[in-house]
Amino acid sequence: MSSTLLEVTRAAHEEVERLERLVVKDLQTEPNSNKDRLVQSHRVRNMIDTITDTTERLIEIYADKDNARKDEIAALGGQTATGTNVFSSFYDRLKEIREYHRRHPSARVAVDASEDYENLLKEEPLVEFSGEEAYGRYLDLHELYNQYINSKFGKEIEYSAYLDVFSRPHEIPRKLKMTRQYREYIEKLLEYLIYFFQRTEPLQDLDRIFSKVVADFEEQWVTSTLQGWETEGQENGHVPAQHSELDLDYYSTVEELMEVGSERLKEELAAKGLKSGGTLQQRAERLFLTKHTPLDKLDKKHFAKGARGKEQNGVAPATQEVGNLKDIALMEAKMKKLCDLLSETIERTIQNVQKKQALTYEEMEAEREEQEETQVDTESDDEEQQIYNPLKLPMGWDGKPIPYWLYKLHGLGQEFKCEICGNYSYWGRRAFERHFKEWRHQHGMRCLGIPNTKNFNEITSIEEAKELWKKIQERQGGIKWRPELEEEYEDKEGNIYNKKTYTDLQRQGLI
Repeated sequence: MSSTLLEVTRAAHEEVERLERLVVKDLQTEPNSNKDRLVQSHRVRNMIDTITDTTERLIEIYADKDNARKDEIAALGGQTATGTNVFSSFYDRLKEIREYHRRHPSARVAVDASEDYENLLKEEPLVEFSGEEAYGRYLDLHELYNQYINSKFGKEIEYSAYLDVFSRPHEIPRKLKMTRQYREYIEKLLEYLIYFFQRTEPLQDLDRIFSKVVADFEEQWVTSTLQGWETEGQENGHVPAQHSELDLDYYSTVEELMEVGSERLKEELAAKGLKSGGTLQQRAERLFLTKHTPLDKLDKKHFAKGARGKEQNGVAPATQEVGNLKDIALMEAKMKKLCDLLSETIERTIQNVQKKQALTYEEMEAEREEQEETQVDTESDDEEQQIYNPLKLPMGWDGKPIPYWLYKLHGLGQEFKCEICGNYSYWGRRAFERHFKEWRHQHGMRCLGIPNTKNFNEITSIEEAKELWKKIQERQGGIKWRPELEEEYEDKEGNIYNKKTYTDLQRQGLI
């Protein structure tokens, strides 16, 4: 095979160039329907994968680790390692090349080779979708919905309501996320969204998208600003207090250690992997044991269940727990990013579910038969031009104008503009109310440095939002307790002073 290495290189370059031309030619064709768009995208994706594999083979050839390419080029110049005659070497190589093309007829340069490549444009890659997904138009989350409503971290809600809340895992309390059941749920949810995204958007580079998500996640995790994973106290606007290990050298007796408090002792015991239950004295005694005795020499009865084994393996229980929580938080971040990319599909799925809830069984069957007939008939531009829509009504889920009564019912002719969203227009009251939770409005509020809370609902003006935020800050600052002015002290004669006045008088020796 080494004697035909240059021929293999030539054929590989030719294949890459032909496939690149086919990709350009295919993308220049405008698809007529969503199905045609998906087929085209997957076809282009397959050609790109072939180009990538062929290019990797060319890189290996040019690396020439076994010097096969170098020897073959030298042989072309009449230089042979064995010192044989140049002409005999030439005819031997010619014989080998002919034998190679006899065994690989596809590598032969032919006039009709372009026709074989043109046939690639007619291929229709098989893309599997469930019936509920309707060839990528809707999500199918019924299995995950059943897992959600039957779990401790979920709640019993309808499927349409679940489609609205599953993309907001930060609303679930953190203590409910520290379970294997939640981890399995978020893993399955992320796996499904990745699989669905790869089927509906095959030309998107998901690895590059996730690399940006991971970079942002690491920065937010270190600063404890990740939504839903803030440290205690930061959620209320306070600076998070860093956990510091309790220095037992300052305590000489168990009684002195008891003054630290029950909750502080519980946190320290949990961080060391020890049992954190019992009374205040029992907790202090258990923690005081670690002052003179290393953890690996303590009796195993003092350790929480399974914590001793983890410590012996070189992984502290608290460290491993933080690592597990970080993995869950990263999966949530990736899932949120996919939900942002699939926001239109999620909204379309919710509308489809709500529409089905209003249909009878006979209407659903008739609709299903109509869809099957539509899928059999190929869509064309002429058919799209025949749609009669003089009122310019919005298109429904079936690609046809929605009824006029539905248009009036939802007030879709009424325009709402939001200055915070960059003067973006929302048609209909429902879309306007929903946009306060969507990414565009959240991004605008973030740019203004204002938290997007319920206090700012219905506010679309930048000036009004800034004024309200200023008033909220003043109110919060006004209700803060000021001990120097409000803490009361009493002297021996029964006179009442605030802390500042009492301290001044006492310093002057007047009381």
